[in-house]
Amino acid sequence: MPTVVLLDSSLSMTRPVSVEGSEEFQRKNLAVHGLTMLFEHMATNYRLEFTSLVAFSSLWELLVPFSRDYNTLQEALNNLEDYDKTCLEAALQGVSNVVQQEWGTSCPCQVVLVTDGSLGIGRGSLRHSLQTVKQRLEDKKFPLPFPFPSKLYVMCIANAEELQATDSMDNLEQLINLNGGEGQIYTMEGPLCLKSVQSMFGKLIDQAYSPFHAVLRCGNLTSDVQVFPRPEPVTIDDEVDPIPKTVQTDLAIVGFIEIGDISSPPVLSRHLVLPIAVNKEGDEIGTGATDDTEEETSTNQMAGKSPNFCVLLHGSLKVEGMVALVQLGPEWFGMLYSQADSKKKSNLMMSLFEPGSEPLPWLGRMSQLGPASDAAENPYGEDDSKSPFPIQPKHKRSYAQNVTVWIKASGLQTDVQKIIRNARKLPEKTQTFYKELNRLRKAALAFGFWELLKSVAELLERECTLLPNSAHPDAAFQLSHAAQQLKLASSGDSKYAAFDQNITPMLTDFSGGGGADRI
Repeated sequence: MPTVVLLDSSLSMTRPVSVEGSEEFQRKNLAVHGLTMLFEHMATNYRLEFTSLVAFSSLWELLVPFSRDYNTLQEALNNLEDYDKTCLEAALQGVSNVVQQEWGTSCPCQVVLVTDGSLGIGRGSLRHSLQTVKQRLEDKKFPLPFPFPSKLYVMCIANAEELQATDSMDNLEQLINLNGGEGQIYTMEGPLCLKSVQSMFGKLIDQAYSPFHAVLRCGNLTSDVQVFPRPEPVTIDDEVDPIPKTVQTDLAIVGFIEIGDISSPPVLSRHLVLPIAVNKEGDEIGTGATDDTEEETSTNQMAGKSPNFCVLLHGSLKVEGMVALVQLGPEWFGMLYSQADSKKKSNLMMSLFEPGSEPLPWLGRMSQLGPASDAAENPYGEDDSKSPFPIQPKHKRSYAQNVTVWIKASGLQTDVQKIIRNARKLPEKTQTFYKELNRLRKAALAFGFWELLKSVAELLERECTLLPNSAHPDAAFQLSHAAQQLKLASSGDSKYAAFDQNITPMLTDFSGGGGADRI
């Protein structure tokens, strides 16, 4: 997921830090050192990550838009200038704007805030912003929680004792809570020095930027792979004591199925599956930085010539038009498939299903799926003209019933015209008239469309006045009765607007026996 680095460039970051046996450092120098360590790690192990750099004081500035060029990020970091006081609210609003312009509101993003814990004074300070959160109008809301899924990591160039001496720690914790509790505050342990800042950023790397390595297995075939981005733990809400489920590092392929059978299933997340080449000594290729470009190129060429199961699987799925079902953990499954970025480029992707033994209802229980060759007869037919999926449910679903849908105005107009046509053919069409009338009445009540009932009642009253002299006397009684019942229902009175109640034909001396039967 993309990362925004939000770096404090206010005057408080220029406060000196005494380091024994070396030149005097500023807190800004420690922050730059920690971010350099983070960028070097991401350039080596998280090359596909998009990262942006934003500096802030009383105003904010986008120094580097989202990029994979960590040399550009490092150069902007080294050339950082000092500005005035801290105004964190404006900076968070800037982060929100930058992310939404590039990724929208559906893409998860990580925000790394690097500050010294001095959160400003007076109007515009974080303390003042948090005190006025509940007193704001809709157009001046506090930027947290972000409108996109996010995690906020606060890197304090200060130790916990210094932050707790003021209310800075409480304010930062409130900041995390406003973001839905997604994130963490990191502080330096011991004296402010290079070793402490390295330790602090090392914890962030272990928490949020460690690559996810796994072994992909299919029978006796295996391949070392990296899953990017790292799969997040999943918590099932309906459990009494929910325990986060994590993806295992041993990914076992349990079977293959046609794309048409699995269709387009709902998934929790999508990830790239990248093969990791291993040399003869067992060391991973490409996981360490090297200054020798020629040596790195020759190593990559050697890795490209080595047989790899992950490459074989990707090509097979692409050619055969199938997906591989993979087990992620106990009663948790996903699928591997080929996704094309363009006509010439495609990638092996992995999508995670909802945890459970039956994540896709049309496939049934995953444990009951088996090879097609084990069936008494080919479930796909001799010429692949049929499919055993979807599996029909034992109980008929409520959404399998015929329902009234008014997506377009033409659909509503058609239903009203049916009622009017039957109204003009009363009393012969009495049963059909009331059937269509009750169908429209139920739909209007379900949607809260009271005005429709009143309008149809007025139409029926108009039809009653336009009846010719040769019309049957019962037609006028039925139209007046139906219009009156619709008006009563449009009032919202529970006595007349019950959803399960039907309007029945009015019994008259002209009804006889057949046309006035209750529906």
